[in-house]
Amino acid sequence: MDKKALLLQKNYWNAQHIHYERRYIKTDNWLAPFASLFEGSALPVLDLGCGSGNNLPFILESGRQVIPCDYSDLAMANIRKNFPEIERTQCFDMTEGLPFPDGFTDLVVADLSLHYFSAKTTFHILSEIKRVLTPEGILLFRLNSMNDVNYGAGVGQEVEKHYYFTGESSYKRFFDEADVHYFWADWELSYLEEHELDRYDLLKRVWHGVARKSG
Repeated sequence: MDKKALLLQKNYWNAQHIHYERRYIKTDNWLAPFASLFEGSALPVLDLGCGSGNNLPFILESGRQVIPCDYSDLAMANIRKNFPEIERTQCFDMTEGLPFPDGFTDLVVADLSLHYFSAKTTFHILSEIKRVLTPEGILLFRLNSMNDVNYGAGVGQEVEKHYYFTGESSYKRFFDEADVHYFWADWELSYLEEHELDRYDLLKRVWHGVARKSG
């Protein structure tokens, strides 16, 4: 994806986050089965691609500090307005790396934010996530499924396997189980299941995964 496409993507996401109020934030309980992973640590959780803050109520209620991260500066402005109890936010482009030191956190959440990139860039982002994790650190993620037919699976020009140009400089990747194992080959995948998500107007199918840093 070139710089022009990245700018168009940023403009798109900024448009999604104009005047977003906390009372309109839609949450679901996908993190609840992994509640134990949030316990027993004073390190901040990184919420990558946090958007409007769908995961923040759960993370805050767990007692953990959290640093919401997003590419959209308007999303970050809304997070600061809607969650004044959060001390730090971080606006950055994941394709350029994560602005955190090695071993910064033991838990990263990436909820529907890792499926917009080429294979090369996806591997780069995953290596950056691994870098900022402590030894044995955890990445909790959700990804588009190849069965997510209501939200574009298989639609558009396939520029790489299961990676589609959908028009207006928009790219989306959809994963089958083999794809997840391919991209997370040098992680320890302790959990991977396909789920239905009903947070949107239409039913969405996604992968839930837990990956532990290894190697």
